[in-house]
Amino acid sequence: MATAKKTAAKKAPAKKSPARKAAPQDAIALLRADHKVVSDLFEQFEKTRSDTRKAAIVAKICKELTVHTEIEEEIFYPAVKAALKDHELIPEANVEHASVKDLIAQVEGKTPDGEMYDARVKVMGEFVKHHVKEEHTEMFPKAKKTKIDMVALGQQMAARKQELMSARG
Repeated sequence: MATAKKTAAKKAPAKKSPARKAAPQDAIALLRADHKVVSDLFEQFEKTRSDTRKAAIVAKICKELTVHTEIEEEIFYPAVKAALKDHELIPEANVEHASVKDLIAQVEGKTPDGEMYDARVKVMGEFVKHHVKEEHTEMFPKAKKTKIDMVALGQQMAARKQELMSARG
């Protein structure tokens, strides 16, 4: 019997451990994590000289940004806009997204071909940096003060993000 108790005791923590790792992330934490991933990718792009490596990094940037903007536009922005009764922050963010999407279309799936390719990626990075700064300093603090359930919103966004990432391969 002592052996059965030891075996059961060993199994119990293993069941709890995954639950702790899968703790839901609130919406803003999810978006901030995405921002960090993309920022790191832009830094990698700036440091590399290899066209093959540039193309791989740009493919990741485009995938990350496309999925990120989609979950913001579908889920986060409508919730924040309604809660804040906003007519400025969200429309401006959507315009910024349109500019980034235009640049994505100019580089996604293209072979790096010199200075114009690099310039497009650099400008995209600058647009994203500006957009992220506005979200972090203006939108997120205001959103946190609302009655939005950020954990529930984060769960919805995480599920949609997983769907979109899977669909993009």
